[in-house]
Amino acid sequence: MKILRAALTPVSWVAALALAAPATAASISGAGATFPAPVYAKWAETYRAQTHNDLNYQAIGSGGGIKQINAGTVDFGASDKPLKPDVQAADGLQQFPTVIGGVVPVMNLPGFKPGQIRLTGKVLADIYLGLIKKWNDPVIASWNKGVALPNIPITVVHRSDGSGTSFLFTTYLSMEDPKWAAGPGGNDAVNWPVGLGGKGNDGVAAFVKQTVGSIGYVEYAYAKQNQMTYALMQNKAGKWVAPNAANFAAAAAYAKWPAAPGFYLLLLDQPGAASWPITGATFILMHKKQTNPQAGHDVLAFFDWAYKNGDAQAAALDYVTLPAPVKALVRKSWNTIVGPNGKPVYP
Repeated sequence: MKILRAALTPVSWVAALALAAPATAASISGAGATFPAPVYAKWAETYRAQTHNDLNYQAIGSGGGIKQINAGTVDFGASDKPLKPDVQAADGLQQFPTVIGGVVPVMNLPGFKPGQIRLTGKVLADIYLGLIKKWNDPVIASWNKGVALPNIPITVVHRSDGSGTSFLFTTYLSMEDPKWAAGPGGNDAVNWPVGLGGKGNDGVAAFVKQTVGSIGYVEYAYAKQNQMTYALMQNKAGKWVAPNAANFAAAAAYAKWPAAPGFYLLLLDQPGAASWPITGATFILMHKKQTNPQAGHDVLAFFDWAYKNGDAQAAALDYVTLPAPVKALVRKSWNTIVGPNGKPVYP
């Protein structure tokens, strides 16, 4: 039976690692976002050790997760691009958040340390539009006075697959730059003006690590575990902030989950002096009417266990966990996920 491993690798992390094991009580399958893959891996490893139940999660990108849950080939999908309530209703789906993290600009600039270069949202947009082509461009230099920027070309790296990380990144760029909003726009897949494509957060991280002068965007756990150089970002309050759990939590503090139908909520460009500007939740997608109620039960049992037992592991990977009242809201929403008899699969 396959199960996720916890360690990141530079190669594409498409399928879970097979481990020899005796027959288990339950096995559930999911696919989608690479953004939360590190924490899902750690949870799956611990869950199996404690319960002997398996999780097979394929980190194929949010677009793939949405397609697979709609096709009914997995027990749950995962996406960092939340589905709007009308889309959920049309597809017979229900979503709920699991953890919150941050999308981080990462660079390959030998000799530079994390946080040594400052970027704004508009500068990022101009880089990804191909308007800023060198690291010592006067626009970048104007935000980095006293820093000896290298006279080397910028190689743009973006996702090649449908990606919730791209949705968060490009939606943020649309908020910061009218040119981006009128051009590529914000979505999980856009027409990139320039650059190289990498599959998954791990694919982007690998491209950046092997390409001098490159810039990409990844979920922070990938930047941290791969010891990548990241940029400081200017937030809505005009402050320069670093990507870390405290600053993701500062942005998440403005989340009004009880007022978000279908848990549709974006945490981009939040107010507050410490808020990281590209913060987002990641979501699980399930069919409201389960043809296999036992599988639906087992999925919810796993995430219920994660809510109760997984916070420390999530925090160690710099994800922000959900407050207890939000977890209670999510658990209440599970009562509308029902089997063929109309009864909740996980009362």
